[in-house]
Amino acid sequence: MSDLNLVPTSASTLLGMRVVDASGQPCGRVTEFAVDVSLDATHIAGFILGQRANGKMRSTFLPVEQVAVPQRSDKTLRTVSKPTKTPVLDDYLLLDRDLLDQQIIDVDGRKVVRVNDVNLTWERQEASEDAKGLRIDEVEVGLRGASRRLLKGLSVAAVDTISNKFIARAIPWDFVDLIDRDPARRVRLKIEQDKLSRMHPSDIAAILEELAPSEREAIFTSLPEETAAETLEEIDPKMQKALLQGLDSEHAADIIEEMDPGAAADLLAELSDEESEAILEEMEPEERQDVEELLEFSADSAAGRMTTDFVGVAQGDTVAEAIEALRAFDGDADTITEIYLLGDEEHLKGVVTLPRLLLAVAGKPLAELSERRIVSCGLKASDKEVAELFDKYNLRSLPVVDHHGHIAGVIHAEQVIAQLREG
Repeated sequence: MSDLNLVPTSASTLLGMRVVDASGQPCGRVTEFAVDVSLDATHIAGFILGQRANGKMRSTFLPVEQVAVPQRSDKTLRTVSKPTKTPVLDDYLLLDRDLLDQQIIDVDGRKVVRVNDVNLTWERQEASEDAKGLRIDEVEVGLRGASRRLLKGLSVAAVDTISNKFIARAIPWDFVDLIDRDPARRVRLKIEQDKLSRMHPSDIAAILEELAPSEREAIFTSLPEETAAETLEEIDPKMQKALLQGLDSEHAADIIEEMDPGAAADLLAELSDEESEAILEEMEPEERQDVEELLEFSADSAAGRMTTDFVGVAQGDTVAEAIEALRAFDGDADTITEIYLLGDEEHLKGVVTLPRLLLAVAGKPLAELSERRIVSCGLKASDKEVAELFDKYNLRSLPVVDHHGHIAGVIHAEQVIAQLREG
């Protein structure tokens, strides 16, 4: 790039500018910027010009390379050749239509922002006035970009003097990509897999809640299944239902399988019987059985709130055997705060907290580490009763047992918090 002369500009500066040919004859005004994303997604391929002729507005296409780079004081663009017929624009990204005023996701800020302007740079050879290219540098999402558009009509120098008083808030073009090649041309920030995996599901959920339904659906369907499942658990039930209904049964089943069984059962209970059954039929047998069992219980009972993902080991096992069981656990490891000692037919015989387990020597019997008193509740315990037990005993989790004393599942503190928020 050392042989190039770089001249900064912006979409708002060029939009509406008159274009004239070498003889000074008008060719129209800039109405759009066309980007051929299949060939070069970082440069403007050409301008779409609008000109009224015989009472009708017609459009033409002007390649960027045919334009002379304007001076800051210029109010027109000069072209060395006549514009040509406008190509089919199905494969083009149009900046004014598809980007300006659209909402995109600011990943670093973990929020939705609106595009106010696009910063561009003219590239030209030092020995020539003709443009070699018009590069897209970044999108403006702050007041600087908004002020440029509000002040349109003033000289470039005057606009810059005023707009530069505002702090620049811009996102590099490298991070902007199409969500979906649909007619609406939704635009989002490109979220690479490693960066997406570092975002907390609650942050993704908050972003989804700010988007319009079509944008929300496009973002959600682009998420990896595990991330989509974790995000779905953080979303309002009505939005959960809408997002799930926008998926085909197979894709929905893949996401449901990654969810906590209790949360999955709660979500499927919100769907119609036909929708729920279609998703269940696509699920793997083991995950399907766990969810179907939970669907039989009332949503506001302990059984309806519990998860069947927990770590249970034999009452006579040692610390080493319990640690192996933890390593083999394929549920959400972040939720595990205790392991449960089970007797015959999975009778609940003891509870060992993780700190006690991890501080003990490998050969120590688990029975010696068990809590002296076991706090549990029945399948039909109400939400109020469950919350009272958590409050009274300062619990991290609560085992749920049937009338025979068999452990059926576990309620975690986060589920109680969610239930209280719903109330």
